[in-house]
Amino acid sequence: MHASRRAYAVLGKLHIIAGVLLSLAIIAYVLLMVLERPSARIGVPGLELHEDVIYLPLPTRMTNISVEEAILLRRSIREYTDDPIKLEHLAMILWSAYGITEPRWGLRASPSAGATYPLEVYVVVGEEGVSINQTHYLKPGVYKYDVHKHALILVKEGDVRDELAAAALGQRWVKEAPVSLVVCAVFERTTRIYGERGRVRYVPMEVGHLGQNVYLMATALGYGTVVVGAFYDESVQSIVGALREEVPMYIIPIGVPKTMHRVSFEDVWVHIEGVRRGQ
Repeated sequence: MHASRRAYAVLGKLHIIAGVLLSLAIIAYVLLMVLERPSARIGVPGLELHEDVIYLPLPTRMTNISVEEAILLRRSIREYTDDPIKLEHLAMILWSAYGITEPRWGLRASPSAGATYPLEVYVVVGEEGVSINQTHYLKPGVYKYDVHKHALILVKEGDVRDELAAAALGQRWVKEAPVSLVVCAVFERTTRIYGERGRVRYVPMEVGHLGQNVYLMATALGYGTVVVGAFYDESVQSIVGALREEVPMYIIPIGVPKTMHRVSFEDVWVHIEGVRRGQ
């Protein structure tokens, strides 16, 4: 009788221990899942990370630099450190390039003839090129910017910067930058309204508008960039997985500059006043 009671007591203790161990295992699993999924971050409006879709942080005011200062400091930068770009900064650069600024009509950050919006933006991300937080990075690959969802859609995995630089006639800044934007044009969206003038005039103008927006936002956020137009179109198209009708127009490497450009408005005043005096 006593032996039976002792057996039941031991069995009860084993059940309790098993229950505690199971609870600890569940807690450990939940913690592991949270740590492995950066989308669980708190305090980043709009950020969601899924296997093939990255819903980017929502656009917001992020810098304390004026438009005047951004224009003053804008330069073509080709030398970058090994530091990554922050995901929230990449999100702002993409929004500034072509994001929605007028929800009612779907108008965007860059002007477009007849609001035909012929451009598509691909994002080439290198290994540890975009930081999500201090320990996690966006996986390397090629993404396409979804303007209306403000999201990155994974096109292909893997670091393709070497191939992209080779297609850009060996320009090493394309290889060394943690991120490059590849801007493509679907000419037919514009030519169906404006004919050949849309092809030779309007679409190239719009690519320039987008590029300048990238320059200014990158400068305001402390990054360097340069627009690249020398490359083999078909090779770039293949590397980023662009559609047949999407013609590459620009490669725009972006990174933390090795040397920060410094100039003041006073420097400009001295130059202007000197020219006025004939010096």
